[in-house]
Amino acid sequence: RLPPLNLGTSSFPHHRATLRLSEKFILLLILSAFITLCFGAFFFLPDSSKHKRFDLGLEDVLIPHVDTSKGGKNLGGFLIHGQGHDEHRHREEEERLRNKIRADHEKALEEAKEKLKKSRDEIQAEIQTEKNKVVQELKKKDSKPLPPVPLPNLIGINSGEPADPDIREKRNKIKEMMKHAWDNYRQYGWGHNELKPIARKGHSTNIFGNSQMGATIVDALDTLYIMGLHDEFREGQEWIDKNLDFSVNSEVSVFEVNIRFIGGLLAAYYLSGQEVFKIKAVQLAGKLLPAFNTPTGIPWAMVNLKSGVGRNWGWASAGSSILAEFGTLHMEFVHLSYLTGDPVYYNKVMHIRKLLQKMDRPNGLYPNYLNPRTGRWGQHHTSVGGLGDSFYEYLLKAWLMSDKMDTEARKMYDDAIEAIEKHLIRKSNGGLTFIGEWKNGHLERKMGHLTCFAGGMFALGADGSRDDKAGHYLQLGAEIAHTCHESYDRTTLKLGPEAFKFDGGVEAVAVRQNEKYYILRPEVIETYWYMWRFTHDPKYRQWGWEATQAIDKYCRVSGGFSGVKDVYSSSPTYDDVQQSFFLAETLKYLYLLFSNDDLLPLDNWVFNTEAHPLPVLHLANTTLSGNPAYR
Repeated sequence: RLPPLNLGTSSFPHHRATLRLSEKFILLLILSAFITLCFGAFFFLPDSSKHKRFDLGLEDVLIPHVDTSKGGKNLGGFLIHGQGHDEHRHREEEERLRNKIRADHEKALEEAKEKLKKSRDEIQAEIQTEKNKVVQELKKKDSKPLPPVPLPNLIGINSGEPADPDIREKRNKIKEMMKHAWDNYRQYGWGHNELKPIARKGHSTNIFGNSQMGATIVDALDTLYIMGLHDEFREGQEWIDKNLDFSVNSEVSVFEVNIRFIGGLLAAYYLSGQEVFKIKAVQLAGKLLPAFNTPTGIPWAMVNLKSGVGRNWGWASAGSSILAEFGTLHMEFVHLSYLTGDPVYYNKVMHIRKLLQKMDRPNGLYPNYLNPRTGRWGQHHTSVGGLGDSFYEYLLKAWLMSDKMDTEARKMYDDAIEAIEKHLIRKSNGGLTFIGEWKNGHLERKMGHLTCFAGGMFALGADGSRDDKAGHYLQLGAEIAHTCHESYDRTTLKLGPEAFKFDGGVEAVAVRQNEKYYILRPEVIETYWYMWRFTHDPKYRQWGWEATQAIDKYCRVSGGFSGVKDVYSSSPTYDDVQQSFFLAETLKYLYLLFSNDDLLPLDNWVFNTEAHPLPVLHLANTTLSGNPAYR
């Protein structure tokens, strides 16, 4: 979107006058052409003496045959009127038509004169008003009322105040950081997807297409709510109600829009009970459904919200879809079916699951790439970090969200984790447990910041694991948390790099320049929080506070928070992006780390991969109980 031209009289006195004259000239040209065309058309109208009938109405042209004795001529069961009294009527019709055209011309000329008296701004305002009317009409057609659904029993949505004054002070500091991030976005980036805190303007990336969809607003809502920032929450709700529009010609990432927008809207609905969030989530979900129109039912990575046309990322293995993208829809889509009573969403994600269950897996591992046309795996790369990560997370969370009834999902999770432990998890020479990446039969001894979420996942899945291995998986979670803390501790800024190696003497340190950045990511803090909930070991709060202080010291700028390009440099440069996930995840997990366990207890809530809490669905109040996977 280009900035508007400055047409002020002081800076461009001649510009506005020229614009006015040219606009009037063009308008008059169009009008004169229109008038010429109309008069021309009128004089070339068919002559009545050569034709039996000229009539604008269609009445009396064909009438059923009743009697042939009154001057009519029988034609195949229908009568064509006799012509005796028609000549007079023809002349009247022609005269009436001439008068009508003349009156229309005069009216058009009067309207044009009135228009030319108006300023450019007034004309633009009128056009905008007409467009808004059309949009509102379309919205009315689109929005079908949703069936009333019993809300699950929602526990712990506004509590968690710690008794310890030191912990309370730390929690309040995190709330202040949230307010700093929000207020600056509100001032400088409102309605844009994200904020450039140094340039102090809006920012967007290709995952959101080319439209202003307010990603930060939707992503931040539930964090604002649980922090008790209710005025800010209402501001966000008002923007969503009036401005969040999905009928835009924009190509978006199905995965990102699902986890950030649908996840964020559903969480805001469950926390606040405000219907607008549910309605918007369902509208958006309908726009994502065309992405599933592929030969296999594995969705495209991107879809155009207006046309429904989908495609995959050009860089992904021979046009493949990505495991972490098509495998991270289950939680949100199950909730959509629950809230709407429409099984289409549930069926889409269960179809993906069934297809994956039938496929061979090399070494029991799921490759990151699957071709949606052929249903075959792409390159045999396997990762618990980027491209793979949240697929495994959602297998576990599907089971938890179903009140532990979806045993099929739990079995898939257990099988996958066994293969990961066997092939990808190793200990470094220095004794650090890490998760490597499998590439074409070879283990790359490198771990990404994104992979650090797995410590929390292992802890969350410990209870209910096979062969009484709960203790083993809790310990594995603790080891991953320790490794990821080391990746933070071994930098100058005490913030973790994007990826770190375990080669030779180098351990938990980034080697390549393009892996030394920190973009406000949450995964390490997410693992600290899960480990805190399951062990209450005070070191997790200590590590979380170290990260909080480092973010506040090195990422905070007057216009918000920014990522940094090199965590090993004592004077880092900023990337000038305040990511929406910083408000959705990083600050939420920090706030929860310094809250009591009765705020969003894990027995009642399951967090999607963007940290949006969704309630556990007990069988008694779901429409899914007839499904074999939920029995």
